[in-house]
Amino acid sequence: MDFELSERQRHFRDRVRDFIESEIRPRAGDYADQAHGADRWRPVPVIEELKPRARAAGLWNLFMPPRSGRSHVDDSFTFEGEQLTNLEYALCAEEMGRVNWASEVFNCSAPDTGNMEVLLRYGTREQKDRWLAPLMQGEIRSAFLMTEPAVASSDATNIECSILRDGDDYVINGRKWWSSGTGDPRCKVAIVMGKSDPHGSRHGSQSMILMPMDAPGVRIERMLTVYGYDHAPHGHGEILLDNVRVPAANMLLGEGRGFEIAQGRLGPGRIHHCMRTIGVAEEALAAMAARLTSRVAFGKRIADHSVWEQRIARARIDIEMSRLLCLKAADMMDRAGNKAAQLEIAMIKVQAPAMALQILDDAIQAHGGGGVSQDFFLAHAWAGLRTLRFADGPDEVHARAIARAEFGKYAAPTPRA
Repeated sequence: MDFELSERQRHFRDRVRDFIESEIRPRAGDYADQAHGADRWRPVPVIEELKPRARAAGLWNLFMPPRSGRSHVDDSFTFEGEQLTNLEYALCAEEMGRVNWASEVFNCSAPDTGNMEVLLRYGTREQKDRWLAPLMQGEIRSAFLMTEPAVASSDATNIECSILRDGDDYVINGRKWWSSGTGDPRCKVAIVMGKSDPHGSRHGSQSMILMPMDAPGVRIERMLTVYGYDHAPHGHGEILLDNVRVPAANMLLGEGRGFEIAQGRLGPGRIHHCMRTIGVAEEALAAMAARLTSRVAFGKRIADHSVWEQRIARARIDIEMSRLLCLKAADMMDRAGNKAAQLEIAMIKVQAPAMALQILDDAIQAHGGGGVSQDFFLAHAWAGLRTLRFADGPDEVHARAIARAEFGKYAAPTPRA
């Protein structure tokens, strides 16, 4: 087993790292001023300024692996990007995770990455020309409307939003929430998941359809907060869909194919979050170590109190183990496909947020009162990562899949009556 990175893997990782250190991290003060200014619900100027530089440097749309370029519907559309493998992108995404707004600079932020992959794999040429092209260029943003407040959406068969055919249109009715990205004025299109056949099979009644955000009947009723953070200008909306009419041509892949599309979309999306989470954990560990070695309590550095030696050591061990599992999952996706790697994806989806949250919690403790304030990134990072324990499927759902696989390997035969 060879753990040495290839020249290409190091090449892209180091280029992303260097760009972040030379172009993005020095602008952190500008970002903070602009993101928390009077007009917060607008594109952040410093990000828009840096995008052309990233694109000119060949660090643009890094997330789309070559395997995903094969369309189920149309093969004539050329996606602009570096076509990194999942393993190559994992190394880059970890670097992006070190600065919470870096991903957008490279046009690699959610939910656009998953939506672009859906459009490339399942969209018609007309759908790609209208929506994928401007997303690929970074000209617009998008949303993914799946979760609903009235049902336990961890079981997607519970979803009640209806997508019913009426002549040349589909009519959408329902209520969605945690519709991330809908606060951004550039959010022009959403992929909506709902029931197109109320009496269909358990996994054959759901469909996905493209919905323009300016369609009549789309009403953003409020923006939700995450532990008090509203994440402007991205935001997380609760949206009422009241007799929203969209052309029948906006249906993705066909009626009843929603679960098929969801499985193709969520696998890569889940691991992208985990990749970035490794970077967040590294930043938290660095901040914790710096704080502990620079402060004195009870006559000696806080770092010299044994409890902190144990916490620092545990943090380094957990990061290294989590990174190896994340890279293993990415490598399996590249070599054998997303389906073959589903257990590894489930394992890292449970492990990475829990690992990073513990390190962030320790780092907050090390910073004392400052750790929960706006003076450090720790509280904001903790709030964001805590949502990953249920975003793209809660821990319990992934743990269930892992456990069932183990039971399948070791379960004793059912005894005869």
